Amino acid sequence: MANEEKRSYRVMAMQILYSMDMNNASYQEALEFVNKELVTEEVTNLVKYVSDNLAKIDEIITRSLTNYTINRLNFVDKAIIRVSTAELLIGKLDKRIIIDEALEITKLFSDEGNHKAVAFNNRLLQSISDNIK
Repeated sequence: MANEEKRSYRVMAMQILYSMDMNNASYQEALEFVNKELVTEEVTNLVKYVSDNLAKIDEIITRSLTNYTINRLNFVDKAIIRVSTAELLIGKLDKRIIIDEALEITKLFSDEGNHKAVAFNNRLLQSISDNIK
């Protein structure tokens, strides 16, 4: 699968997770809000994995935060971090690739040009990666 395709499935998964948070919806309900033609089996499996393991994923994120709480994360960053944490737990890809992809998605959807969101997410994902080892 080409890098652009992998990024697009991560973006779609992030958008579905964002919708779940914003609408307090299950992943099945959140899937109703997106273009079905863009949702691949890979996207569905990733979102289902996050949904099924949300307590564990959020606990890892919470444990990895310093002087911050998970509830202070904006919905976009929380979705990006959840997707990345799930991929780190699944362990099929190199950790650096997962983190780099998350930072590219952060640049597209969350960063305001000052690189604060990218720097924050990078530190958090490094900590998460260390905690998953």
